[in-house]
Formats: sequence, C-alpha cells, structure tokens
Amino acid sequence: MTSKPTTQKGKSGEKQAIDYLLNNGYNLVCTNYRFGRREIDIIVEKSQIIIFVEVKLRKNKSFGNPEDFVSDAQIQRIHEAAEEYIYNQKWLGKIRFDVIAIIDGKEIFHIQDAF
Repeated sequence: MTSKPTTQKGKSGEKQAIDYLLNNGYNLVCTNYRFGRREIDIIVEKSQIIIFVEVKLRKNKSFGNPEDFVSDAQIQRIHEAAEEYIYNQKWLGKIRFDVIAIIDGKEIFHIQDAF
C-alpha cells in the first residue's frame, strides 16, 4: 500500500478540519491564506471572533500530540500572516489562534487559544 504525497494528505486533513469546523457552527472565511512564504491553513469566524487555524496531522501519538509539532518559528510565521490579514481586512475585533489535530484521519482534537 502506497502512502499519499504529503500535500495530498495535508489537503485531505484540511478538508476534514473544515468539515469539523462547519459542523460546529464556524463560518469559513478562507483557506490557505498566504502572505509571502507564510500561510494560514484555515480562517474561520464564530461569535464575532476571527480564528486562525493550523491543521496538524499524525498517524499516531507515538512521538507526541500533533499540536506539539507547531514550532515557535511556525507560530511566528502564522502571527505575521495573521497581522497582514487583519491589516488588509481592517479587522478591529477579537482574534484567536487554534489548532485542529487529526490522528490517523479518525480522531479530531480542537485546541482553542493554542498559541
């Protein structure tokens, strides 16, 4: 059995995360928001809060929880992209940074205010 290329796995995980968020009352704003080399996987809105979501996939928890694999450098890049988004949209409301962790395509964990 061959494994999917990383980008295809990532897109599948993002689709799963979007479905989860939509089923839980979030409104999709955009996906794969880019600012230079920085990217935010998913941007959603709920209760007048803009939420920037990082999606992390893992086959299992052998090496730790997926959310533990969001590095400080990655957090910095997400913050920079979020600042650009906020500036471009002239957003003055609340924001939040979440992680959707998906284990083996089956278990979904939503960590709010992750960083």
